[in-house]
Amino acid sequence: MELTIRPLREEDIEALARIEAESFRMPWSARDFADLLRHDYCLYLVAEADGVPVGCAGMRESFGEGNIDNVVVARDYRGLGIAQKLLAELFVRGRERGVEAYTLEVRVGNAAAIHVYEKAGFVAEGVRPGFYERPREDALIMWKR
Repeated sequence: MELTIRPLREEDIEALARIEAESFRMPWSARDFADLLRHDYCLYLVAEADGVPVGCAGMRESFGEGNIDNVVVARDYRGLGIAQKLLAELFVRGRERGVEAYTLEVRVGNAAAIHVYEKAGFVAEGVRPGFYERPREDALIMWKR
């Protein structure tokens, strides 16, 4: 498998919306992804396996901090280190833009995602009660500084 990490492009939107729909109960829509392309404070990367989008990770930057608001990998490509590679490249490109710290929220019950984030250097620093819907669940607040 040849893996490429590159910036989000308009032609990725439909594929990423399908991956989201397969992965989350409250998925981002194609319109949500399209909106990212309009804002220079958004940095979104796509993982492409053999020329096909299989995941993405991205953040919104503000005052030297990056809020990672989406990391998703297609079901058939999970467990291959793709999320780690996306995050590593996001950190490289974020540093180039002056981002010095990163934060994210993750469902407290999502052990697999928490493991990925801890491997990437994130540390749990708090909880947002009732943050998620469908089902209602607390969010773990994690930081990488």
